[in-house]
Amino acid sequence: MAIKRIHHVAYRCNDAKETVEFYRDMLGMDFQLAIAENEVPSTKAPDPYMHVFLDAGQGNVLAFFELPNSPKMGRDVNTPEWVQHIAFEVESMDELLATKTKLEDAGIEVLGPVNHTIFKSIYFFDPNGHRMELAAQTAKPGMMSELKRVAPAMLDEWAITKKAPNHAAWLHNGADFDEKSFLGDK
Repeated sequence: MAIKRIHHVAYRCNDAKETVEFYRDMLGMDFQLAIAENEVPSTKAPDPYMHVFLDAGQGNVLAFFELPNSPKMGRDVNTPEWVQHIAFEVESMDELLATKTKLEDAGIEVLGPVNHTIFKSIYFFDPNGHRMELAAQTAKPGMMSELKRVAPAMLDEWAITKKAPNHAAWLHNGADFDEKSFLGDK
């Protein structure tokens, strides 16, 4: 089996209309379709819902369920707020900064840009409390291939120590990445 792409990722929302308007107006996503039923197809439970689908670009679809008869939405209180998020890539730093301004002008609190060396990000919350990230790539040539090369060793070390491995220390220590120094010994 070969996965072609993510068909859609679905989250819960408080209000389908408000959610569609936010993603359409703030992030430029096209509202693709809505499905509403009074019975859950998979379980046959009598539970009305509205399921909305938004185009997140390049065939990626972000979907939401409004469930009016379910208890109010919550979040996993055992997981820090920064962990669970939806991240989207934007075309450039200019676009990232313009979107930050647009969000702030709409009264939305935005954190960043945060420098992750291989990309820079801004963070904010949608009307449902889902944390969002927009990222612009800033990786220099060779960085991504080096990270892929060291990924198995990093994972193996993490599995044993549960401490951050140093295989890609340049990513966080502010050192300049020199492709020749990393790729020259391979």
